[in-house]
Amino acid sequence: MTPRENAMAIFYGRQPDYYGDIMEAITLVPDPVMFGDIPPRDGKEYRDSWGTVYIWPPDAPGPHPRVTKENAVIPDIEHWQDYLKVPSLEGLDFGPAKQVAESVDRKEKFVGFMFGGGLFERSHHLMGMQDALMNYLEYPEEMAGVLREICEYKKAYIRLMAREVHPDIIFYHDDWGSKQNLFLPPRTWRALIKPLQQEISDTIHECGMIYMHHADCICQPIVQDMVEIGVDIWQGVIAQNDIVEIQRITEGKLAMCGGIDGPKIDVADITEEQIRAEVRRAIDTYCPGGRFYPSIPNGICFREWNNQIFLDELHRYGAQYAKDHPIQS
Repeated sequence: MTPRENAMAIFYGRQPDYYGDIMEAITLVPDPVMFGDIPPRDGKEYRDSWGTVYIWPPDAPGPHPRVTKENAVIPDIEHWQDYLKVPSLEGLDFGPAKQVAESVDRKEKFVGFMFGGGLFERSHHLMGMQDALMNYLEYPEEMAGVLREICEYKKAYIRLMAREVHPDIIFYHDDWGSKQNLFLPPRTWRALIKPLQQEISDTIHECGMIYMHHADCICQPIVQDMVEIGVDIWQGVIAQNDIVEIQRITEGKLAMCGGIDGPKIDVADITEEQIRAEVRRAIDTYCPGGRFYPSIPNGICFREWNNQIFLDELHRYGAQYAKDHPIQS
């Protein structure tokens, strides 16, 4: 099987050659918006296309927002219309994305588009996490207005990317929680996020693409909602979720990718056998439930030696498990 064929075998619950990270079967194209917004790695403040201040310290793996009372795009939610300026999608350069997409043999791999800053993430990037969480509870109508503007932008960009590049997969990022719980009460998420996320999901599917949602956090209280809105693959499933229970209550309707506890094995004081044991634990525990891609939710171990051991065991044991546990057709 090609990597794409193997990934689709797992997706449809058929026999794969091996169990492994679906990301190894995806070539991501460069996002012209993200590349235009990414700040230099110098620790200084820069505003992105939405006006949010970002910094990228030299010793950090990536940039992050630095929102204060003084620099927030929306300092007063009751007058959000006076502050929010949705970026234009005119004049984007899709040349590099098209070049990468055209270089991919789509029989071998998927073409994927990493779609960052989902509804919740963008909302708190505009006003800061603390104010956003308070506003979701105290000013739901105003937050609904902000989210509607973000949603329309997202849908328009999905259609534009589909027309210009037509990825196979939209790799949509929106962390809805922490390692302990959801950021919002489920009822609030269902009232404000879910209906718009349904529209985004519908747009992805109308464009003939797979909707893979990244959220490396607790999502267990809303997994049935994720099935309802049409998430095809939940990428980033951390082991702090009860993954076996999620497989039971979703009745195999939600493919998942993750399960290996990355922070647990990405430490200095660890043995090779401990790393390999964690990989085997995840495969043995979650693959029997079907439609599961074992992986580290955030992708890799940042320590090179740890990552080499992790990948070696994933490839070795993932193939052995598939051989030893054939799926009866």
